[in-house]
Amino acid sequence: MNNDEFYIKRCIDLAQKALGSTYPNPLVGSVIVHNGTIIGEGYHHKAGENHAEINAINSVKDKSLIPESTIYVSLEPCAHYGKTPPCALKIKELGFKKVVIGAMDSHDRVNGKGKKIIQDAGIEAISGVLEKECIQLNKRFFTYHEKHRPYIILKWAQSGDGFLDKDFKPTAVSNALASQFVHQLRADEHAILVGTQTALTDNPSLTVRHTEGINPVRILIDFSLKVPQDFRIYNNEAKTLVFNTEKEETEGNIRFIRIGKENFLPDLMAALHREHIQSVIIEGGRFTLQQFIDAGLWDETIIIENENLKSEHGTKAPDFNQISDKTEIFRDNTISFYTNKSESL
Repeated sequence: MNNDEFYIKRCIDLAQKALGSTYPNPLVGSVIVHNGTIIGEGYHHKAGENHAEINAINSVKDKSLIPESTIYVSLEPCAHYGKTPPCALKIKELGFKKVVIGAMDSHDRVNGKGKKIIQDAGIEAISGVLEKECIQLNKRFFTYHEKHRPYIILKWAQSGDGFLDKDFKPTAVSNALASQFVHQLRADEHAILVGTQTALTDNPSLTVRHTEGINPVRILIDFSLKVPQDFRIYNNEAKTLVFNTEKEETEGNIRFIRIGKENFLPDLMAALHREHIQSVIIEGGRFTLQQFIDAGLWDETIIIENENLKSEHGTKAPDFNQISDKTEIFRDNTISFYTNKSESL
């Protein structure tokens, strides 16, 4: 690993501290180096607040060193006026000696413009350092902007003999450790989706309870609005989108969005893109999960298996024939992770 890669790796590590908190913005980290010493670093904490480069600049104690320093940033500095001024202009104004960029920003408002501002100011700028890792860091952001849909994670827990429950009744399949992992997953992602059957059977609240973090946006697919409004999914703990065939209206934190059954998955993806949802965990029942699997519409799948639990009778787990990338052991639960190679960025 050369020096540039070493400092971009540090940018990635910093950026990850804000996972789940920056929507709709990407995760970005920045490091400022003078003569082989880090003199400033920062990351983007949440939308509307300072970008990573500004936080890094503000952390430099001796600003007179900046014209002799290199600024590293995991994603191309922005070139547009949003809630904050463009970072590329700030870098130009301070006159850094050099700028090293991990990945370029495919967002149409940046897309090379930030790097161009820096180069036009006579500052050396290089990009594509640990590019794959920097794109992976912002897989949600890149999927949303390039594929016009959220990053999709399928997730379910099954018994050792391949059932989602026992005798079609709600069954605790995963242990406490695995449940904590699931709640962290919810805190890290933007939204979580279930169908009518799961909402009626489990009455879930779909919030983050066993870990620190922000509650994800809840998405309910309930064509005929069968789920009673006194169910937990309708409480005021999180913004909730209800896709249905009956009505289009907003009541407080609940938004009803009309959708047809015909072209359902493409229409749902387009609607979630319009709602600026960058990632979604599909925690539905067998029917909902199988729809996504059959359409090949997923980026990651996470399966929790309780080897010791034998259900013998109940709802069968989805048909899913893939080879896992890795597995982790959580006491008597095994969590397997899969990526959809044909959908990868």
